[in-house]
Amino acid sequence: MKTLLAVVLMLLALSAIAGEAQPLYRDAATDARLNALATELRCLVCQNQTIADSHSELAADLRNEILEMIATGKSDREIIDFMVARYGDFVLYNPPLKVTTVLLWAGPLLLLMMGLFALYRYFRHSATEEKQ
Repeated sequence: MKTLLAVVLMLLALSAIAGEAQPLYRDAATDARLNALATELRCLVCQNQTIADSHSELAADLRNEILEMIATGKSDREIIDFMVARYGDFVLYNPPLKVTTVLLWAGPLLLLMMGLFALYRYFRHSATEEKQ
C-alpha cells in the first residue's frame, strides 16, 4: 500500500512540472519587430531594464500586448505612441528631451552637484572650526 501511494505521489509530482512555454509568434520578422520594440521600452517595474530584458509579469504582459498589436497590423510608430499615451514618456528607455522630461535627464547631474556642494560646505565648515 505504501509503495502504491509513493508511486501515485511521484506521478502527481511529475504531472505538476510545467513544460517550456511556446512563443506566441512563429516567424522571424515578428520576432525581430518584437525585440526591436521591446528594447525601446522601459519596464515600469524594474525601471532600469527594457521590457526585452525584464522577467517581471508586467514586462511579459507588455510584450504580449505588442505581439497582439503587431498581429493586428499596427506600425512600430503606432505601438510606441500607444505605449507613451498609456504610460507617459517614462516608458521610453530613452525619453525625448522635453520640458516634462528634463528632470529625467538633468536629475542625476543635479544630485551630483548638490552632493559636491554639500561636501564643499562640510569641509569648509570643519576647516573654519579647526582654526578657532
